[in-house]
Amino acid sequence: MNLVEIAWGLDRLRWVPSAVLTEVVNRDGLCMWAFMDEPPWAGEELTDHELASRMCAGCPVRDECLELELRTAGADTVGVWGALPADERRELHWHWLQRGERAERRRS
Repeated sequence: MNLVEIAWGLDRLRWVPSAVLTEVVNRDGLCMWAFMDEPPWAGEELTDHELASRMCAGCPVRDECLELELRTAGADTVGVWGALPADERRELHWHWLQRGERAERRRS
């Protein structure tokens, strides 16, 4: 999936309040509870993309997590959110801003 498609896919979450996204990610995000102990890949040298793929594999709220991070951190994002490493999220942020009412608000 390319970044434009990802941005389009996140449009379904555009009206969900950030507080609700935060609650959902904190409650249901796999990384919030599954890795309390050392993760199975600890000690392996992984690229950011490999880490994001492993950490978020099977997470039921990847889109919600990604939407929340794009809203709150924008282009200043760091770490792993929504199964994407920071460099891909920074690139995605521009496409995300071009969608729907986000673009309209920026023009006003």
